Amino acid sequence: MKTIAAAFALALAAPAGAVDVSRLDRLVDASAFHGVALVGEGNALTWSRAAGEVRPGVPHRLDAVWRLASVTKQLTALIVMQEVAAGRIDLDQPVRAYWPGWPYLHADNVTVRMLLRHQSGLADPNLSRSSAGDSVPDFYRRTGPAARPIAAATGFCAGPPRAAPGEAYHYNNCDYIVLGALLEHVTGQPLATLLRDRIAGPIGAATLGLFDPEAPGTPADVPGLLTGDAPEPDLNLGSYGGAGSAYATPDDLWRFDRALMDNALLDKIATATMWEGDPAIGAAAFGAWAYVAPLAGCPDPARLVERRGAIGGVQLRNFLVPDRRLALILFTNRESFDFGEVWQGRGFAHDMLAAALCPETK
Repeated sequence: MKTIAAAFALALAAPAGAVDVSRLDRLVDASAFHGVALVGEGNALTWSRAAGEVRPGVPHRLDAVWRLASVTKQLTALIVMQEVAAGRIDLDQPVRAYWPGWPYLHADNVTVRMLLRHQSGLADPNLSRSSAGDSVPDFYRRTGPAARPIAAATGFCAGPPRAAPGEAYHYNNCDYIVLGALLEHVTGQPLATLLRDRIAGPIGAATLGLFDPEAPGTPADVPGLLTGDAPEPDLNLGSYGGAGSAYATPDDLWRFDRALMDNALLDKIATATMWEGDPAIGAAAFGAWAYVAPLAGCPDPARLVERRGAIGGVQLRNFLVPDRRLALILFTNRESFDFGEVWQGRGFAHDMLAAALCPETK
């Protein structure tokens, strides 16, 4: 309970003022942003904008489906915390307590909390081989049954560890691929079904789903462009499982954000636990980062929950401001676009948050 109280103590007074939509438009117009941006506050979408082109001659659209990349981890963490709140999972129990057959050497020592906070020491697919000689490991190019996340969870991710459990923080997709498989063992349901029944259905997010590893490219999502507008390499988006396989339209992602901030999917105590950023590991929380940061023009720092994602040429930022019930969502299909760093007080994402939350400085 002490850590939960500490999480609540981070809640500062929310900056006052309405969203400055003209300022948001000016920031987009002055940038090299190609994609979709939106702000939702309370129960309504306050502002949305499709800017630039998917590729030359094809404008971006507000209703397009986007890969959610690592924002998927927010979805997976939420379902884990639903199981915790129901008493079916204990954060500090080892994976083997719920999945006796997991063939990992340290299955008795890797806890659910370690997976949620990237402290498991599991092997990292991002550090594995790319036979094509590019930045995409073969791990994400597999097809057929070998591409199923359960095959990764019991194969590569259960292979030789990169570190001892709990030894250090290391961001790693295997952590959430294993969590997705663990949820399937605990609930007896596929992760795609859990996503539909626990999240998409209750919040009315009709486009929210998981790519099927055995049907790559379905549904069609916004394609990414690499530096120089080169097409991204072939990827099997379904192979990312609970770490990165979700897709949705931007407004359906906002519906998820709103439900999180309204405690419509998880109670306040469990949500506070999920959003407890640990300064010792870069403010990492469960499936996101949670921190307090100053924003230009705001009299007080803002309490933020940030989730970022990137696969291929697609990047996104999902910012929640719980004290204002406000979300800022940014999607781009340009690998080269620089969002900057909010915690450093610089860049496009910081300026957009300041425009949404703070009076304009003269």
